[in-house]
Amino acid sequence: MHKEELIQLHMFLVQLKDYFEKQGMTDSFNKYKELNISPLQIHRSKADHKRAIFTLSNEIASLVASDEFSGIARTAARMERLAKIDSK
Repeated sequence: MHKEELIQLHMFLVQLKDYFEKQGMTDSFNKYKELNISPLQIHRSKADHKRAIFTLSNEIASLVASDEFSGIARTAARMERLAKIDSK
């Protein structure tokens, strides 16, 4: 993906995060908040935005996963692994 596309995806995921926070799930995005990366920070590297996307995707998928064997739970686990790989 091009950096601009990653930033658009990042923005979409932040909108989902904002929705969940308005629903009262405010403590669910601590790992993403620790990254301190916003989609508005276009000067940040492509790798930074990818890491933020993987981390935020993992936290969103974890919120909606019903159990560890569901498709969404497996997606959450995969996003967590990708976030760790990308941060190396």
